[in-house]
Amino acid sequence: MTVHAHPDDEASKGAGTVARYHSAGVRSVLVTCTGGEEGDILNPAMDRPEVRERLAEVRRAELDEAARIIGYDEVVLLGYRDSGMAGQEANSDPRSFAAAPLDEAVERLVRVIRREKPQVIITYPPDQSGYPHPDHLRVNEISEIAFDAAGDPDLYPDAGPVWQPLRLCYVRWSVKRMRAMHDKFLELRLESPFTDERLARLISAEENEQDHPQLERSRIVIDIHGYGSVLREGLLAHATQVDPTSRHWFGLPPEVADDLYPYEEYDVGRDLTDIGGRMDTYTDLFAGIGTVAAGSRSDA
Repeated sequence: MTVHAHPDDEASKGAGTVARYHSAGVRSVLVTCTGGEEGDILNPAMDRPEVRERLAEVRRAELDEAARIIGYDEVVLLGYRDSGMAGQEANSDPRSFAAAPLDEAVERLVRVIRREKPQVIITYPPDQSGYPHPDHLRVNEISEIAFDAAGDPDLYPDAGPVWQPLRLCYVRWSVKRMRAMHDKFLELRLESPFTDERLARLISAEENEQDHPQLERSRIVIDIHGYGSVLREGLLAHATQVDPTSRHWFGLPPEVADDLYPYEEYDVGRDLTDIGGRMDTYTDLFAGIGTVAAGSRSDA
């Protein structure tokens, strides 16, 4: 199960991983917490009055198409309104995700977890200082609480029979991938979308992790060779949100981008398996659980 804030987040974060596991027969469920009503239209070709007037409806259709391409077996909407960026008026809308009572939002997620019975949940990390969107922060908050609450019979007794997930993973923006992309842009004499300042910030964050052992976590690195087209098509399905001329997403030729760094990375936030607590790197979301290639390790 993956828990995301808005339509399009599922395409930009971990789509190759879901596609790979879906192709192996693993049931995959997407929880999208908001309708993305406050999102800007980033594709000039879609910036039309008739689209703006029904943006939530359009984004739901885009979400369904992206989920189909990626391979999700089910899409669950948690039912909240997009909170907008920090400081915007939408933050205080009582329908918004950020303004919703925490206990209510947790119960909604617990209900989905107990119904779907996931072994692994993928969510956002606690530290989102690089992009502190209220909805992304709330995604982490409810995921952390619901991970434990779903298995506690004393909590949310009306939300279905208890179920305890075994692993909570945080999706990562890979510094290795961004460095490789930046270098390839320069090698091909193309303008890189990654500024020196942005790369320096990412590298600094990575070095900070290395300098503070208490921040270390097990890491899972998923090989997504062969799923590059899924990433592109999933993103392009969000026609209002993704500009097909974007250098960041589509600036490199597909045959180059696909093999540049075909891995997606996750940090393990919670682990109730027999490998829980070990500082190691694995190549399987289900390592120690036994569903797919359990216990394999990665040098990627």
